[in-house]
Amino acid sequence: MDKVFIISQREEAHTDAVATGVELARAMDKRAEVFAYSFEYFSGAEYYNPRLGAAAQQKIMKERAAKIEDELKTLKAEDMPVHTVWSKDLHEHACHHSIRHGFDLMVKAVHHADHYLPVDWNLIRHVKIPLMLLTDNPLHRGNAVLMAVDLGSDNVLKQQLNQAVISHGKALAKATGSKLHLAFVIRVPRVLRDMDLINTTTLVKDAYQEHKQQLAKLNMDPECIHIIAGDPDICLYELSCRLNIRYLVLGARQRQGILGYVIGNMAESILCRIRSNVLVIPADDQLLAPLSSD
Repeated sequence: MDKVFIISQREEAHTDAVATGVELARAMDKRAEVFAYSFEYFSGAEYYNPRLGAAAQQKIMKERAAKIEDELKTLKAEDMPVHTVWSKDLHEHACHHSIRHGFDLMVKAVHHADHYLPVDWNLIRHVKIPLMLLTDNPLHRGNAVLMAVDLGSDNVLKQQLNQAVISHGKALAKATGSKLHLAFVIRVPRVLRDMDLINTTTLVKDAYQEHKQQLAKLNMDPECIHIIAGDPDICLYELSCRLNIRYLVLGARQRQGILGYVIGNMAESILCRIRSNVLVIPADDQLLAPLSSD
């Protein structure tokens, strides 16, 4: 373990996953390896002649590897392994290879500042190790980590995810020298708030009191603990902007099949709006520890 799986950015990506991945690996005292994925649909002679197609494939992969190796020299990380992979389905190879070979963090750049691509969503839904998605949006110029948890749930899986989010959030904040924040959003539909059918101020005060002992065990500055009532995606977006959050840490239950389409995934709803770097902790048995009894 203690290995970082860095997916090198495409030329059109707006942020440098290799440089950031190397920086994170060093800060967290982990070894890193870079994976350069390539795939092209050939036409003309390369399409009809397998030998020409294979030669073109090797040329593309060799050029990508050379660019990455040049960057690693600049970063004084020339000893870092670089793997070239020809694959149409990046997420399938990355998810399988990373867990099989003992990696414990995956780093990938988001190609567009305002939305994720299908490959990003596929990684979020299938990855078995923590996934760091990087963006270059100006909203995260600060140096703070925000952990999003669900303190009000009785679901064992969600409680285990809370523990995992807090553990990884603390480790990330320590490694990067960031200020640590925690957020719990009490989900209250907007229609109920607009009709004044629920007193959100009372809800928040009661939540602080109910979870007082649990929050005290975190040994955090009370001013860095935020309990809010509203829609989780909007509340976390507004909070991350106000606090200049650089990294948001949240858990993903990774619902699959019909259940995933019908019920949805709150993590994905949040990710559609958030503009910070995001560390996604998947609900995988290898990452979730038994609930502490104290």
